[in-house]
Order: sequence, then C-alpha cells, then structure tokens
Amino acid sequence: MRLISFPAVLSLCSALCADAGYAHVVLDQRTALVGSYYRGAFRVGHGCDGSATVAITVTLPDGIRGAKPMPKPGWTIERRVEKLAKPYDSHGKTVTEDVVAITWRGGPLPDAYFDEFAVQMQLPATPGAIWLKVLQQCEKGEIDWATIPASGTSTRGIKAPAALLELSAVPPPSPAPKAAADEHKH
Repeated sequence: MRLISFPAVLSLCSALCADAGYAHVVLDQRTALVGSYYRGAFRVGHGCDGSATVAITVTLPDGIRGAKPMPKPGWTIERRVEKLAKPYDSHGKTVTEDVVAITWRGGPLPDAYFDEFAVQMQLPATPGAIWLKVLQQCEKGEIDWATIPASGTSTRGIKAPAALLELSAVPPPSPAPKAAADEHKH
C-alpha cells in the first residue's frame, strides 16, 4: 500500500479546486501588456442551471479601443457603438465613436459543453486590473457575470464575478507561438 503525503494531497486539492474557477466566464489570456493590441477569448464553461446558452454580451470598460469580435459559425454578432466623451487618434484619424458592447447570439451552446468567444482590442496604457462584465443569456434564465471585488483582484466567494484582465508594464510570459512576420502591427 502506498501512502500519499500531505503536500501531495494539498496539491491535488488545489488543482481540483482551481477547476471550479473555470465554471465562471473567464478570459483565456488573463494578463497583457499595457497599451498593446490584445486577442482574448471569453470562455463559457456551462449554461444557466442546466439550460443552454443562447447569447453572450461583453460590456467593454472605458479605455478599451477598437474592439473587434471574431465571428463564430451559428452565431450572429451585434456591436453597440457610442459617442466617446474623449475622442482619440488612431492612424492619423480622430475616433469619436467606439464599440462599448459586443453580443454573440445563436447556438445554442448546451450546458454539457464549453466554448470561447474571441475579441481583439487595444488596451489602456495604465497598469492594473480591468474588469469586463459578461451577461450570459440561456434558453431559461441568465447569469450576469458582473460582480467586481470591493478591493483587490480575488474573486473568492463571489458567485458571479466579472472577467479579470490584469495589465502590466512588463510583458507577461507567453506560452503561445510568436506571431507571423507578416502580421499587421500598430
């Protein structure tokens, strides 16, 4: 009979408990460089109390620029554009309106499966936490992933936390392959 050490049990418990965090809507890339062009996907891990997901709406906070959703087969996309309080310059043009929310409708995405909804956007130039609120609508019911911690970035104990993206002035380590040499860069 082989005994398992206490540290091994703790490690296993941590791994299993970490998977519970994937039940929330989270970003696949949770850290990014300030001011960078970011590609991330909102991972939806389940439906609403067993009901299939039929819509996902991401509300973009101030400071996000030029957000573009990635099309998904079987889903339509709606972009809500609003006039900006403070216009900005992009490639020599003044931008006075920008995307403030993106909605994917379709599916349905059954509760037994997960999927990702991708977006590209330019991030703010200030380090710190950005919280992205996500409304998940299902055939029966909805979950508003919009709760932001009163302080800090821990979502422990929060039933429906917003998705967290942490911006750093230092590039985060990237396990993904490097971009192609001919990729469009700004």
